[in-house]
Formats: sequence, C-alpha cells, structure tokens
Amino acid sequence: MINKQKILIVDDDNNIAELISLYLTKECYETKIVNDGESVLPAYESFSPNLILLDLMLPGIDGYQVCREVRAKYSVPIIMLSAKGEVFDKVLGLELGADDYMEKPFDTKELVARVKSVLRRYKPVSAVPETRNDKCVEYENLSINLTNYSVVYMGETVDMPPKELELLYFLAASPNHVFTREQLLDQIWGYEYIGDTRTVDVHIKRLREKIKDHANWKISTIWGIGYKFEVRNG
Repeated sequence: MINKQKILIVDDDNNIAELISLYLTKECYETKIVNDGESVLPAYESFSPNLILLDLMLPGIDGYQVCREVRAKYSVPIIMLSAKGEVFDKVLGLELGADDYMEKPFDTKELVARVKSVLRRYKPVSAVPETRNDKCVEYENLSINLTNYSVVYMGETVDMPPKELELLYFLAASPNHVFTREQLLDQIWGYEYIGDTRTVDVHIKRLREKIKDHANWKISTIWGIGYKFEVRNG
C-alpha cells in the first residue's frame, strides 16, 4: 500500500486550518495542524511532512522566522499563506526559501492544485533509483539531476527547494541560450505567475549564493532581457 503524503498545516486560525485539512484529506493527504510558530519544528520532526502550508501571521514566532528555521535544517517544500498581498511580502517570502505564496482569502481548490503541483516536482533523492534515462546535465564540478531532484556541486550535495533546482536545470540544459524572465516564469512557475518577474530574480539570487561562478560556466545576467547559463569552450 502506498503511504499517504503528509501536509503540515500551520495557521493560528483553527477554522481555516480545519477547512484546509478537510479538503486535503478528501484528496487522500494525511494532515497535521499546529497553531503557532514554536510548534513547527517539533511537529516536523514527529510528523515528517512532505510539504508545509505556512501562515505568516502567527503568534510569537511569525511565519518568516519559522521559514528561516525550517530552511536552515530541511529542504521540505513550503507554501506561504498570507493576507499580505504586497510585492515586498511575497518577495521576502520567496527569498527566505518558500516555494509558493498564496494570498488570503484563497480558493481551496486552487490551494489543493498548488499543493499537488509542488509535490509533483519534489521527489526525495532516495525515492527514485538512478536510471540511464535520468534527466541530468553535467558540467565540470556540477551535476543537476531532475529525475531524483539532486544537485552535486564541487563534490558536495546541495539542498535546494524544487523551484530553484528546476530553474537551474532548465537554464543548464540549454547552455548559452538566453531566456527572458517571462519565458522562465512560464516554464517553471506557470501562468499564475506571469507578470511577477521579481520571482525569477529572487530565485537566481538564491542559486548564485549556493552555486558560485566556475571558470568554465556561470549563470549570467543579460541586462534588460533575462538570464542564461553561460558555458565557455576550451
């Protein structure tokens, strides 16, 4: 029997949390609810969720700080939920490591669709055996595998949220090809993010913090256009 995927729901409004849980349970997910930031890490360690739905406005430790603490230890996907709709709040959430961001009030069916979308992209390394058909690109000191969602840089495995890895793979799979921010948004995030080009910039910044320029390759900014994975021959 296939084990159910687990969703940790973090929201101080228990009515909202219960509603989310109800919809996810109908979709055959197993859920756990916590109502404050202090409970998130203990709940993660006991429940081992596949994804966290994280409200930003929490008593005590807010969602931003919770995201920092989770990201410092785990690469589990995080979808932030917030009544704050300003670009600054969304960008800050993405910079801290969130994989998606939804404004309240939200449609529960859309939330379920977002959860499914993120989970489809996230596969723990141990869950998928290596095969000859792996979607993998390799350069000197860098290997990006989209089949088992792993990145090895300078001989070390680098933890990355799904969107970061997908963006890196997409660029590296087409060396020296320039992609506009809009093209990258469409390919990696889908139609709901069209127009929010800052999302791409945030993820590129995070990639550069983890993957430094190499003598033979680097992520290059094409000013006024977008980005490319630049490869030097010879």
